Amino acid sequence: MQNFRIETDSMGQLEVPAQALYSAQTQRAINNFPVSGTPMPKAFIKALILVKYAAAKANDKLALLPEKMADAICQAADNLLASNFHQHFPVDVFQTGSGTSSNMNANEVLATLANKIYPSKIDANDHINFGQSSNDIIPTCIHVSAAMELTNKLLPALVYLRDVTRDKARQVDNYVKTGRTHLMDAMPVRMSQSLFTWAEQIDANIRRLQDVQPQLHTLAQGGTAVGTGINTAPKFAELFALALSEKIGIKFQPASNFFTHISSQDIVVSLSGQLKTTAVSIMKIANDLRWMNSGPLAGLGEIELEELQPGSSIMPGKVNPVIPESACMVAAQVIGNDTSITIAGQSGNFELNVMLPVIAKNLLESIELLANISQLLADKAIKTFVVKEEKLTEVLSRNPILVTALNPIIGYAKAAEIAKLAYKQGRPIIEVAQEHTDLTIEQLERLLDPTALTQGGVKS
Repeated sequence: MQNFRIETDSMGQLEVPAQALYSAQTQRAINNFPVSGTPMPKAFIKALILVKYAAAKANDKLALLPEKMADAICQAADNLLASNFHQHFPVDVFQTGSGTSSNMNANEVLATLANKIYPSKIDANDHINFGQSSNDIIPTCIHVSAAMELTNKLLPALVYLRDVTRDKARQVDNYVKTGRTHLMDAMPVRMSQSLFTWAEQIDANIRRLQDVQPQLHTLAQGGTAVGTGINTAPKFAELFALALSEKIGIKFQPASNFFTHISSQDIVVSLSGQLKTTAVSIMKIANDLRWMNSGPLAGLGEIELEELQPGSSIMPGKVNPVIPESACMVAAQVIGNDTSITIAGQSGNFELNVMLPVIAKNLLESIELLANISQLLADKAIKTFVVKEEKLTEVLSRNPILVTALNPIIGYAKAAEIAKLAYKQGRPIIEVAQEHTDLTIEQLERLLDPTALTQGGVKS
């Protein structure tokens, strides 16, 4: 049987596991919310510890905590970050909507650790949480954790995906393939044009995410309970942002209006929308790869993706496009997460949003999933696929849609007649066009040259 100790809070006594670093309020949350078994994300908890560190630094500067007490809190935070800290934060995501339980979880854990360093009693509420409220701490942690994950993980991963795609585009520039609209044969394109399109999609997403960063770096901290800053010093927010910036290496600043940052989550909803857009781009790229790789006999068979694992438990030799499939599932999850964040963002009732934990969970999950799949898509799909040149050439030479290039010379109606005849007879378009126009074979070879047709413009 597990050993317990008795802890007390404002509601009375209760049992807490003897070795737990947390105390009574965390235990109440554990008892109250056996919902999903999923704790708050590790990135969020890391931000929460860092925020407590910065608060102690600010309160020290303001002489609101004894210097050695503040030092003990900061040392406890550093020690915690250097350990397997996530195990000490078991509170379920689906908890009180303000995230108070997670805030108190951090306050209690840091108080336990700081009390091993400082000779006098350090209280979770009176000292660790001094000048703070869950109502400004949790929105701040959402911004801080998302800012760190965006800066350190997602944006570098997207830059890598973009650059790998651009490099691959240059490598395959000499290959011309049948273009497709409505999944039907269309005018030819260079394979590089398809890949540069993907790279531009990713680059546009990078720019959109960067546009959100300045807003994300503004913090609710200093607004305390409702935005008025009750029970904290006027300069606390500025000193807090400075301490946090120095600790993390990202420049944060106080929000110009604490009420907005506490009562709404519009900035985060906007960020989630950009993550959704990124997911949409990822899914388009992944599906293009799946179609191009389809076959190898009955599909398009334009490329061959790297073989990573057996594709079937019953069909020997089958290999599937597993990385693009994983990417599509990631995209679906991120799109779903955005829906949850959108709904949660509407729950800013008067002075406080009360769906903060689920916003944090879904936002950070989306960032992590997109960062991970971007790396995989670059390394195990785009970088390593092989072009099936013979298949490209075979299909391209029989593509009747090439007749489009003759429209300015023979007219749309005549071109359509030739295209339908070529389809019906299964013959190359150049042969049929030679029989049914006055153009010479040399003229037709020049006008219907697939590579030249990828340049656009009217051929004289």
